[in-house]
Amino acid sequence: MAARRCQVRLSGAEVEFLPERGLYWPERGLLAVADLHWGKPESFQQHGIPLPAGVLEDDLARLSRALRSTGAQRLLLVGDLIHSRKGVTPAVRERIATWRAGHDVEMVLIRGNHDRHLKELPPEWRLDVCEEHLDEGPFRFAHHPEPSTGRYIWAGHLHPVVRLSSGPDRLRLPCFHVGPAVGVLPAFSAFTGGLDMKRKQGERLFVIADEAVLEL
Repeated sequence: MAARRCQVRLSGAEVEFLPERGLYWPERGLLAVADLHWGKPESFQQHGIPLPAGVLEDDLARLSRALRSTGAQRLLLVGDLIHSRKGVTPAVRERIATWRAGHDVEMVLIRGNHDRHLKELPPEWRLDVCEEHLDEGPFRFAHHPEPSTGRYIWAGHLHPVVRLSSGPDRLRLPCFHVGPAVGVLPAFSAFTGGLDMKRKQGERLFVIADEAVLEL
């Protein structure tokens, strides 16, 4: 089944929400994702907590799929690219460097709170770094979801999810939370917790269900 995107118009610009957990802005050829938390399983493992292998591989494969399907020329990482300094092991560093070598795309990181644990990211990842935010057209991309005068904010940090239930069945699915002045992207990494979101007046929720993005 072909993946189903959801198109939304905000501040005069058309953007697409992808089931791969990213936002694509066709006019600028820009793909934005947040909260990748590279090295999180390795951080836990160093504390003696066993975790399943393959988290990083699955996330990198999904990121490659989003880049291929959109043809994006720029990849914007909206904070918390890494989980901790200890999680950036030699194996993680090398695996990401190998992935990066296969993608001829401009990559820009807007530092999040977790990224500040590591002053310098591996040069072989070939990242441009913004310390606070990036302004692009009518949008401001920043890790923390704080309103700003004059621009619509796209942020991360909260890992928004929606709880759905039908009788005894319950699901907890990642979502895009779109408010009047701030939109919050889902955590890109599948290995994250999440903040339960409930739609308030003037807000919209777009849930990711398998290969589709659907508005609730």
